Amino acid sequence: MATGPLDWSLVDGAVPLVVQIIGCLALAALLFSRDRRWWTRLLPLAVVAAALLTLLVKLTVDDWWQPFPDKLPGDVVVWIGVVILGVCLALFRLPTLRWRGRAGALLAGALVVVLGLSEVNIHYDNYPTLRTALGPQDTVSLKDATGKKEPTLDVPEGKALSEVWKAPAGLPAKGTVSTASIPGTKSGFKARDAYVYLPPAYRASPRPLLPVLVLMAGQPGAPQDWITSGQLPDMMDEFAGRHAGLAPIVLVVDPLGSSFDNPLCMDSELGKVQTYLADDVPAWAAGHLQTATGRAHWAVSGLSNGGTCALQMAVNAPRRYGTFLDISGQDEPTLGSRKKTVDAAFGGDEAAFEKINPMDVLARKKFPDTAGTFVAGTDDSTYRPQALKVYAAAKKAGMKVELVELPGGHSWQVWRPGLEKRLPWLASRIGLTP
Repeated sequence: MATGPLDWSLVDGAVPLVVQIIGCLALAALLFSRDRRWWTRLLPLAVVAAALLTLLVKLTVDDWWQPFPDKLPGDVVVWIGVVILGVCLALFRLPTLRWRGRAGALLAGALVVVLGLSEVNIHYDNYPTLRTALGPQDTVSLKDATGKKEPTLDVPEGKALSEVWKAPAGLPAKGTVSTASIPGTKSGFKARDAYVYLPPAYRASPRPLLPVLVLMAGQPGAPQDWITSGQLPDMMDEFAGRHAGLAPIVLVVDPLGSSFDNPLCMDSELGKVQTYLADDVPAWAAGHLQTATGRAHWAVSGLSNGGTCALQMAVNAPRRYGTFLDISGQDEPTLGSRKKTVDAAFGGDEAAFEKINPMDVLARKKFPDTAGTFVAGTDDSTYRPQALKVYAAAKKAGMKVELVELPGGHSWQVWRPGLEKRLPWLASRIGLTP
């Protein structure tokens, strides 16, 4: 439940409703004037300018710059247009007003901008509360979070960790979140800082060797997205609260390098991301954490671009990851088209791309010891069909796979519960629970 203004919902309820009402009133105030020049000259110019600028934004993002493989959704383009219209109306009103009126016009323009940004946020469910919009909070240094090396808990073969675990007295109620630099020692890949979630049980002695979930955000995006928009710490703490402090260790890593880069989660001319995720990340974990080892205890997951990456790791690095969770991923890694992707990553070598492309690998190989879940939004007209396609291919390749459809589109309305609802399955797969 919300405990203060920072925890009030920004995507439903009173706050977005108030923003909508005030924003619409501000837009109406900007549109109305008693000045005849406004109606005959300035207003038409403002509307035309806003329309042209909105079209320019769409063409720039979707056709020229193409920083993302997906085109901007129609309703997002509309609300971008509203933002631009609010700015244009305010600027075009200034010459017709005195200083007090100019201040009011600028304020009204700002309120329309807030309205548009609020609606875009509602579409993606990116910042469910103001607290999440402020960025990660309550992080602790990794050294303080890990503490000293402890003796480890023995788990008989064939037993899940929860079957032999007993929470000691004084175990913390919540886990810790830390940032960590995971270098590309073998790959040479320069990743942004990762986030490390350690559950309460990690503070126990003897220390249970907890399984590991490697988690990735989408593109554009950053590791902190799972901490803020994904509300990962709360999600994992709630799970740990139901399992005597046990939960997976989560490494939220960066497979991109920056928000607007997309090296496609493969070893190519764009970078050796596969090597980074398959070798550098586990090697770093072995050197800095006490964790369970082996593919049976390591899982990989992500949303959108990160979901595609999770599938890529499952088929191209099965020695490392025996379980994957692909949330709203693509049927193949892409920069917008097959040709553009192959040219950028492999200098036009189609065979090199097919060697690592998940659909091609699934057609050639069998994976009877790999399990996965595909999650898609029922309203996601782009990625839901792709999820169905890859699910069928994975099943044919012998994987133990499931398909889960959740209400919503290509947004956190699906991504957040996509992980949360599959945590019990994931915990069982990686040896945490029976």
